Amino acid sequence: MIPSDHFTRFYNEVYKFLETRGEEDLELYWLAISKNQERHILELIETKGLQGMYEYWSVIEEEENCDMDIMVDDDHIELRMNECPSLSKVQDNDAAPMGRYCDHCAGWIGPIMDKTGYHLVYDVISRTEPRCVMKVFKDEAKAREAEKSAQLLMGWPGREQHRS
Repeated sequence: MIPSDHFTRFYNEVYKFLETRGEEDLELYWLAISKNQERHILELIETKGLQGMYEYWSVIEEEENCDMDIMVDDDHIELRMNECPSLSKVQDNDAAPMGRYCDHCAGWIGPIMDKTGYHLVYDVISRTEPRCVMKVFKDEAKAREAEKSAQLLMGWPGREQHRS
C-alpha cells in the first residue's frame, strides 16, 4: 500500500506525464477515476441526495484529516476546503506540482454530478493556494447564479462551460 504522502506525489507525476500526451489523455484518466469513485458515492447520492453527499465527504474529511467545513441544507451542499491536504503534500516536495493539479477533483466529481442530475460549482480560487469551495445544487439556476461569484471556476470532461 502506498502512504498518502506518496500517493499524491504519484498522482502529480501521472498528471504531468499525461498532460505531455495531450488534453484527451488527461481527461480520459480523470474519467476513469470518476468511474471508479462511483462505487463509493453513486448509491449514496441516488438514495440520499445531498445528505448522502454529506455522509461521503464527512468520512473523507476524517480519513484524510482535512481542514474543511461542510454545510448542507435543502437546496445545496457546500464544502469549504480551508487547507487541502492533497495539494499541500504535492507542494511540499522537491518535484514541481502540475500546474493544473486541482483540476482532478472536478475531473472526477463533475461527471458523477452530471450523471445524477445535480449541478456542480467548483471554485478552486487559485491553482497555487491549497483551498477551494465546492457547491452542489439541486437547481441549475441557483448553480449558474453561484458561478458568478467564483474566482476560478473549474470545468470537467463533458461539461458545457458557462464561464471560464
